Amino acid sequence: MDQIDIVYTWVDDSFPGYLEQLNQYVTDKRDHNPNRTRDNLDIIRYSMRSVARHLPQVRKIHFVSCRPQVPGWLDAEHPRINVVHHDAIIAADILPTFNSFSIVSHLHLIPDVAPRFVYIEDDMLVMSPRLMQAMFAPDGRPHVHLKPMRVVPLAKLNPATSSPWNLALANGDAALADRFGPGPRRHVIHGPQVMDVAVSEAMCRDYAGLIGATRASRFRGGDNVPPEWLSRHLAIETGAAVAADWNLSKRVQGYVSIENFALWTWWQLQRVKSRRPLSITLNDSFDDAPKPRVEAMVKAQLNRWFPDPAPWEKLGAD
Repeated sequence: MDQIDIVYTWVDDSFPGYLEQLNQYVTDKRDHNPNRTRDNLDIIRYSMRSVARHLPQVRKIHFVSCRPQVPGWLDAEHPRINVVHHDAIIAADILPTFNSFSIVSHLHLIPDVAPRFVYIEDDMLVMSPRLMQAMFAPDGRPHVHLKPMRVVPLAKLNPATSSPWNLALANGDAALADRFGPGPRRHVIHGPQVMDVAVSEAMCRDYAGLIGATRASRFRGGDNVPPEWLSRHLAIETGAAVAADWNLSKRVQGYVSIENFALWTWWQLQRVKSRRPLSITLNDSFDDAPKPRVEAMVKAQLNRWFPDPAPWEKLGAD
């Protein structure tokens, strides 16, 4: 297997000035959802510990955030860490952006990123060294991990009431249908995905109008596409990647919705532990006011899973 990198995208709305800047641009209450910008559980720290433990073969970790955000515990000078602020890869006229689709569409432009990299969102944990093997087919092509759930076609959605995520999926599906024929095409799992620089370049070239509209949206919009979905399906259609069998994708994906109902969150944690998936996503579903009891419970579990500091953590940093 060729050298491979990890790419993270991360934001923490507790940094001074971030919320004030965001509020200057918000026009839709959905864009003010703290679930997308909060890092109250410090999951990214444990995610990077999980990479240190289970994926020691990774060449470099690229940490993408808006300037000047860097976690206080992260040693940005560590030789395996590359902190990349948005203004290093995103044009000045579309910054600031709060649109994850826009950010992801630029990841292949990270300086010195490997031709193939694993994109890991900041709420995902690597639970086994077998994850990397599950990322690739026997012939060396990347696996694309998909859910059984099919994308709802654009004609069946209401632009006024449908979520930007579902509209973006439908836009991507329609674009692929024009070129490769109708689907159905499926959702990607909540979990890590291998992305290719070459496929991302082709996506930006072949769907320049859609990518341009996506990049110009400061928040997710109904005319956007999700690059993490579109590039993976483009890779399948062109033979650059292969859709994994659902039995394998089910093993890769572990999902927990972290909610203020402590018993429900506890049960989900127990269930995912018993399944022993290769990765776990801890999705923030706290709404506006996380309950300290649930926060403490989840943090305790994170510490049990990954108690040892990674080599890129500053000594003594909280």
